[in-house]
Amino acid sequence: MDSPKPGRLRRGLIVALLLGGTVVAMMWALQRQLIYFPDPTPVPPAGEVITGARDVTLHTADGLELSAWFVPATGQVDTGMAVLVAPGNGGNRAGRAGFAEELGSRGLAVLLMDYRGYGGNPGRPSEHGLAADADAAVVALEELGYTPQRTVYFGESLGSGVVAALQLRHPPAGMVLRSPFTELADVGAHHYPWLPVRAVLRDRFPVMEHLTSGVPITVIYGDHDSVVPTVLSARVADHAPSLAERVVIAGADHNDPVMFGGRVADAVARLVKGVD
Repeated sequence: MDSPKPGRLRRGLIVALLLGGTVVAMMWALQRQLIYFPDPTPVPPAGEVITGARDVTLHTADGLELSAWFVPATGQVDTGMAVLVAPGNGGNRAGRAGFAEELGSRGLAVLLMDYRGYGGNPGRPSEHGLAADADAAVVALEELGYTPQRTVYFGESLGSGVVAALQLRHPPAGMVLRSPFTELADVGAHHYPWLPVRAVLRDRFPVMEHLTSGVPITVIYGDHDSVVPTVLSARVADHAPSLAERVVIAGADHNDPVMFGGRVADAVARLVKGVD
């Protein structure tokens, strides 16, 4: 059998390089569409969904006005504390209404924020943009009477990256990381092992890199998570410098109802009791 001719080998190599370059270029251009899955549908007024809740507006440093919901404490004992809920990368605040009610019934006020591009809000999501949105949420809570020292940050999945950075800029009373990752590139590399994720990823959300303060941290995750590998969440808990509690929910996947329910709200309440 004749060996391949050098010219044919060169052409094959050029085609392979062009195809690879095209894939990388597409990944660079479209990566945020692979990270953020906003539900842009306008949500109803807060009071129509949660009794006693009201709409608030977050004013970002780059000039956006973002809609959010404030849910007052409804339990028999008002702890005087608030929870800032930084959601994951999908849906909108209407999908977290039940969780806000769970927290409210435990004496906690709640700010349910939606990032830019979510829930009818203007703008397009990015790591820098979500940071500005979280800063605006902190200001809104202060105006409602809850300083960071009277607030627990709750970061759900992608939101764990948002609040891990936020707590360095505005140290809170405590922080809950639900289904956190070490950094976003680790999640991307797990789901797309054939792509050079680490080389081209723009939005990195380095959670563990930011966990350098003494803020008490609770880490919650399911042991059957198909979105954020359980090993990554466990690693966050292992390396948290001020771990207050690790809660592992047996049999739970990333978006199972239990991950938005009473067991998670109880863990938040325990952290609040420990730092209050």
